[in-house]
Amino acid sequence: MNKVTGQVAIGVTVSVKQTHEKTITDANGEFKISTSHVLPVILVFTSVEFNKQELTVTTTSKPVDVSLNVSVKEGDIVVVSANRKPTKIIDAPVSIERYGYQEIAGSPATSYYDHALYKKGIDITTSGYLFKTISTRGFNGSGSTRVNQLVDGMDNQAPGLNFFVGNFAGIIEPDVENIEILPGASSALYGPGGMNGTVLIQSKNPFDYRGISVQAKQGIMHVNNSQGATAFYDYSLRWAKAFKNKYAFKICAQYIKAKDWIAGDTSNYARNGSSGNIVAGNRQTDPNYDGVNVYGDETSANIYDMKISRTGYHEHDVIDNNTKNIKLTGALHYKINSRLEAQLAAYWATGNTVYTGNNRYVLKDIKIGQYKLELKHRNWFLRTYTTQEDAGKAYSATVATQYFNEAWKPSEQWYTEYVGNFFGAKTGGASDQQAHEYARSQADIGRPAPGSAQFQHLFDSVKSRPISMGGGLFLEKSQLWMTEGQYNLSNTIKFVDFVIGGNWKRYILNSEGTLFIDKPGTPITFNEYGAYAEVAKKLFADKLALSFSGRYDKNENFSGHFTPRATALIKLAKDNHLRLSYQTAYRFPSTQQKYIKLNVGDYILLGGLPWVLDTMNIKATPVVDASTGMPYSYKELKPENCSSFEIGYKGAIGKNLLIDAYAYFSRYRDFLGRNVLYQPATNTVYSTVVNSSTKVKIHGFGLSADYRTGNNYSIFVNVYSDVITDVPTGFQAYFNTARYRLNAGFGNTGFGKNKLAGFNIILHWQNAFHSEGELATGPVSAFTTIDAQVNYKLPKINSIIKLGGTNILNHYYKNAFANPEIGGLYYLSFAYNLSGK
Repeated sequence: MNKVTGQVAIGVTVSVKQTHEKTITDANGEFKISTSHVLPVILVFTSVEFNKQELTVTTTSKPVDVSLNVSVKEGDIVVVSANRKPTKIIDAPVSIERYGYQEIAGSPATSYYDHALYKKGIDITTSGYLFKTISTRGFNGSGSTRVNQLVDGMDNQAPGLNFFVGNFAGIIEPDVENIEILPGASSALYGPGGMNGTVLIQSKNPFDYRGISVQAKQGIMHVNNSQGATAFYDYSLRWAKAFKNKYAFKICAQYIKAKDWIAGDTSNYARNGSSGNIVAGNRQTDPNYDGVNVYGDETSANIYDMKISRTGYHEHDVIDNNTKNIKLTGALHYKINSRLEAQLAAYWATGNTVYTGNNRYVLKDIKIGQYKLELKHRNWFLRTYTTQEDAGKAYSATVATQYFNEAWKPSEQWYTEYVGNFFGAKTGGASDQQAHEYARSQADIGRPAPGSAQFQHLFDSVKSRPISMGGGLFLEKSQLWMTEGQYNLSNTIKFVDFVIGGNWKRYILNSEGTLFIDKPGTPITFNEYGAYAEVAKKLFADKLALSFSGRYDKNENFSGHFTPRATALIKLAKDNHLRLSYQTAYRFPSTQQKYIKLNVGDYILLGGLPWVLDTMNIKATPVVDASTGMPYSYKELKPENCSSFEIGYKGAIGKNLLIDAYAYFSRYRDFLGRNVLYQPATNTVYSTVVNSSTKVKIHGFGLSADYRTGNNYSIFVNVYSDVITDVPTGFQAYFNTARYRLNAGFGNTGFGKNKLAGFNIILHWQNAFHSEGELATGPVSAFTTIDAQVNYKLPKINSIIKLGGTNILNHYYKNAFANPEIGGLYYLSFAYNLSGK
């Protein structure tokens, strides 16, 4: 029971020490546990709410009775991301942000994924209701390739589409146990891609969390905007059962339905390949008008020294914003013995959402599946898994609309009519603006009206035709296969902690020429290999903890690469530590950065391997750098490297206050970005992947204070900053990060009669910044949001009712240029048995 309140302690994990034999307390605070070990045994009681406690059991003739002390120290939480083995977060030698299902239950965020924004050093980019990307320490954007994201140990990045699908095809909320975010360079332990951080999302084991769990959330969004208020629905179900503590299974499902946010920036944009800037004018005043979120007007021609663009359509005309998401997950667990467990798991999702890249992409009927077989021992694991993606009916809104215009009236005919009517009007005495308006009105006669049967029939025809055949459709069915293992030798080698591991990856890229340079029936394949090791040692009566780790990786397209890491943790006093680290990271160019060949409307995206020379045919038709005008000269594509130095402090002040602070400096070598090329002979613009010639530098800091009291109140505040320097002129770094961000919150997990009521209110603020994207570049205004929730617990049925909202003041904002503006979202939710009894 709870030693302070006398209430039963629900959801406490009870395990036999140094075994996998576990159970969890039920709604009455009771438990039963079976063991193959001879008495006496030591039972270990753990929970986020209580201090860890051990009890020796010598007989089974009487029940076990234990009172648990309430924990108000966040530093007691155990994490695994710091060095791939359990460590108290206050003893971690690097910066870590962590939250579990109990914190999620009291969060005002609409999903556990969104809750990450409240942690220092973390940013989220919102392309749509179902498409959100977690980033750390800069380089924010949709589908960050500089952050690893692992769901139950599986790389969650779609192998061909190159974005994370964690909130689209990951774990449902009632099945989430915890999320750990490791900001900063983390390749030494987690491999390629961990340039700026690693996100670990862990689900609940059915042996530990059993029974039926249900969560129903329903609310409204789009309040006081042009779309009009609409409802959203989010329903989740988890069922887990164990048999004699030997076999267990879980089945999970989630259904989400909503009207997505629509991007509606009509600013006039002057494009130069994948770069550009906002200029004055609109469709009435500028004949070459190109709206940021207006599509089809990217088609432009220079006729008689007049630049003229085709008439475009707004996003709401060409994107169906009926978004949905269906997730199905399941797992079978078998305890081979008290220390070894086998797991077979499947994660599958389908639905519709919108993604911002070099275009606005409609991911319609996209399907993502991940399937895993794992052996997990107390000292080692071996897992193999695959990621299977199917883009379904996904299409580029930009490209599809351009081809739609061509299908209705070819540009050759449209421009002929335009020019003839323009000069006819000028002859009649019209001004230039009047003549342009008249010419467009005549050339657009018969133009299909949005929503009409003619429009829908023609647009459906174009968007269902592959890009390689003059349409907007992607035929993307790429795969990732991976096998990895790890062994903790600490029980064998007594004088140090020693961990070793390795992995093999195989990519199969199959887009039938709609995304990559592959051809129908001939997918691109390549392999990656990696191995890592870490040695850790405590010295001087545990006042100093040192660790050294390193990883070697090899990709078929590049030479092998080694990334070391060294950390030192200095104990200043009890629960007060100074941490120092030197970390390195790297990433091989992503699959798209190597192999993409995609016409995105007004320019062509190309990868960075030598085949781009043949594609541009530069021997016959020279190419120049658009920013300098100098002849283009190909340079070998290399992996990106990062070296990062960090100093940090984490300390518990008394029993209630936890302080965490860090400052870092990172230097990137062979930084991967894009530059714009122009081919005068063909009037073609290309955007190619290149390495920066200079060392790009980033520095920043973070500071947080968490104060918790014995009467369940908590206050927190954090502030963090990231800054980039030394970016070469004309080089697109896509840093896209506000210089300063701040979160502050106040809440209570239990007050009133029987402490059944709770609340939480959180403020987020960030300043303005310049957003650089492949679709468009421009300013993002500073914004402040307030999220809040109140809840009431129903302990007799182990449930909680929550009324809440995000951006409750409904001040519309966007966190990336050319993305939709996000307004208030208000909900009522009911959750039963989230702790899994």
